[in-house]
Order: sequence, then C-alpha cells, then structure tokens
Amino acid sequence: MHEFALAESVVRATLQTAESEGMTAVTRVVVQVGELQQIKKDVFEFALKQVHSDDPRLADTVLVVEIVPARFSCRVCEHGFTLAETGEHDADAKEAIHFVPELAHAFMRCPACGSPDFEVAEGRGVGIASIEGERPDA
Repeated sequence: MHEFALAESVVRATLQTAESEGMTAVTRVVVQVGELQQIKKDVFEFALKQVHSDDPRLADTVLVVEIVPARFSCRVCEHGFTLAETGEHDADAKEAIHFVPELAHAFMRCPACGSPDFEVAEGRGVGIASIEGERPDA
C-alpha cells in the first residue's frame, strides 16, 4: 500500500514547512489527492494518523484529505469531460492510469467526438494545498 509512503511524505513535508516558517504548532493541513491516483481516501487518512510524527508541533493537527475530480479537455473538439463520462473501466485500466495518468489515452475517448487526443486538466498527483500553524509572538 503506497498510501503509507505518501502519508510519510506529507508528514515530512509538513514538518519541513513548519520549520522553515517558524511554526510552533501546525493546526491544519489540507492534502489534495487527484482522482486518477486511485488512492483509497479512508486508507490514506488512516495512514496519516498512523505515521503522525511524535513531533509536538503536530500534536493537535487537523488533517483534511480532499479528492480532486479528474477533468479532461479534448484537443480535437475542446469538449471538457470527467472520468465518469468515459464509462466504466476494468481493474487493469484503472491500475495503469493510476501509475501513469498519460495512459488514460489508451483506455478512454472523448465522449463528444470519440477522439483519444485529450489532456488531463485536473485530478492527478498528491499535494499539500495548505498548512496552517501558529508562530511565536514577535
């Protein structure tokens, strides 16, 4: 399960940001996960709690995980569409798209014109959207 490796990276990046920003406590972290990553949100949230550091700056941190829906834009007809609009995909297709989102072209077509020539506009990757915290009084 790579959810645990991602969780460790989020905690490490959060602590690095807290250090560089001079935070004495991290109060809230918002993590955005692209739909194409096929990450199980509940497993990822569990992993975040498990790898939560012993660092006192993270003692009362609220961790929020947001799933960013996949959105595509057809280069031929300029139609914008979602993953759900492309139909049901088997486990092999989902796994391939998860590891290499660019492989979506092999499994999906624009629902408007049928072209496989589209770009992934949103819904890939994992990133920290925001980190909020407390700083010592100046």
